Amino acid sequence: MSYSTDPRAARSREAMLAAARDLLVSEGPGAITHQRVAQQAGVGRATVYRHWPRPEHLLLEVMSGADLPLFKNPETPVRPWLRRQLRQMADELAVPAVAAVSLTLMQSAIWDPEIAHRRDESLKTITERIHAAVRSAVASGEVETDAGPTDLSAVLVGPIVYRTTMQNGVVSDDLIDRLIDGVGIWHR
Repeated sequence: MSYSTDPRAARSREAMLAAARDLLVSEGPGAITHQRVAQQAGVGRATVYRHWPRPEHLLLEVMSGADLPLFKNPETPVRPWLRRQLRQMADELAVPAVAAVSLTLMQSAIWDPEIAHRRDESLKTITERIHAAVRSAVASGEVETDAGPTDLSAVLVGPIVYRTTMQNGVVSDDLIDRLIDGVGIWHR
């Protein structure tokens, strides 16, 4: 029986994916390692490596089945909601393992078309969600802005990614407020 059609292999693959999803939900992306998934699923680490030789492929498969939690369901007023979302993103990226995984995925996207496609889909989702929230704020008169969707996400998310991953620094609440102010004129 071939590896791909072996029912035992299929069961262990599903067990590993379930374990990885549990780890993702309970501890975040930094917990998705071959060793942790193997422990959680009750399989050998070699089994995890056999299915996903590169850790970023395991993380991508797990994340592709999970809905991106950030910037969902905007609330009004938008500014405090947006501040909470950006704070959550900054706090998650402040965890060294999460920052490392994020950078690894971005680097891998340069050479791997599958990873690039998934990265592009995630960026599209973030951009659309931020744009929808800001459009809602504009419609309610909370903010005036003429920034396009791509610029909005770059102005809000880009500096947080840079500060946490490139500078290995802390994102202050003051920085988040300045980023939000950079989107437009907020009427308080």
